[in-house]
Amino acid sequence: MNILVLNGSPKRDASDTMHITRAFLAGMADAAAQQVRTVHVIDSHIEYCTGCFACMHNGGTCIHDDDMGALLAQVLDSDLLILSFPLYCYGMPAPLKAFLDRTLPLSSMAMRKAGDRYEHVEQADFSRLRYLMICGCGFPNSRQNFEPAAAQFRLCFPGNHTIITVPESPMFNAPEASAVTAPRLALVRRAGKQYAETGGVDPALLAEICSPMIPEETYAAIVNAGAGESQRR
Repeated sequence: MNILVLNGSPKRDASDTMHITRAFLAGMADAAAQQVRTVHVIDSHIEYCTGCFACMHNGGTCIHDDDMGALLAQVLDSDLLILSFPLYCYGMPAPLKAFLDRTLPLSSMAMRKAGDRYEHVEQADFSRLRYLMICGCGFPNSRQNFEPAAAQFRLCFPGNHTIITVPESPMFNAPEASAVTAPRLALVRRAGKQYAETGGVDPALLAEICSPMIPEETYAAIVNAGAGESQRR
């Protein structure tokens, strides 16, 4: 399988969320050999979409001459697109949002009705693509945190999508937390293997992965203690 990972974190490989993504990819590799390309979006030259819609009228050519043309070619050459990012203001970081905005060349101005909503008709064939969102946040739980990002992802990629959201994700970059993070990453790896074999993740396993690793109150107390210590320095 050709897999394109778009890492939306400005921390690149040091991203908390990339620990989750790497574990998922390791699980996929346990099932079968995979071809994985990882793009740190922060390192790409992506101009902001101007909303001129030229690309939707002229067969997909954008007015900007930047890295997006090559990135869209990689998307169309992939079987699985993974958006890996930390939660920023209940959405995705700006560089990844700029990428998403610039996917307009894949669609035309023509519309069609799909269920009770309308969507643009494609200018390119990406029907085989599957989509995976992996998102971590620094809050103790998932409630009233991930919903906006997940809703946007579902609307942008209404078919063949899977969403993994993990609270307390800064612990993945804390070696002293390995007693709880290692078992969670093992679950993620199991989910990756299952996804490679079946095309999905069992809902019970997904719910376990997306749950807090330690009690919410304990995590919040640790974070607050660390914040207080930083203020005293």
